[in-house]
Amino acid sequence: MQKFIWVLRDADKGDVFTGEVRKAQLPEGYEERIKERGIIVRDWAPQLEILAHSSTGGFMSHCGWNSCMESMSFGVPIAAWPMHSDQPRNSQLVTKYLKIGLIVRPWARRDEVVTSEIVENAVKTLMASSEGDEMRKRAADLSNAIKKST
Repeated sequence: MQKFIWVLRDADKGDVFTGEVRKAQLPEGYEERIKERGIIVRDWAPQLEILAHSSTGGFMSHCGWNSCMESMSFGVPIAAWPMHSDQPRNSQLVTKYLKIGLIVRPWARRDEVVTSEIVENAVKTLMASSEGDEMRKRAADLSNAIKKST
């Protein structure tokens, strides 16, 4: 059973989503069912503090540039789920070139629903596989190189 923090925010409104955006909703009783292994944070969380914590083994991210830089700086591999703007290109850098992450859903399939099984498989690969271990090692090496360069 994988422990997690899930920061649940409403969609960015204005630049991409111009219609009415419904508040994020979870199934009835979900938070009670996961309370022993997960925390749901609504709206804002201290991302730098979370990424810097030694128990953080992975980061599911939209791959905005700041999030990528923060994750790389702290040596945390990324499950990339780009939404818009520069995020698809950033996710390619993280996954294809630096090999410190994996794609949750390919950008070419962005209009398709991402099922819970897809998310589960991404998390399992990132957190509990030899492939994820390799990503974590490369992410730690990159973090050390970044720290030495500044």
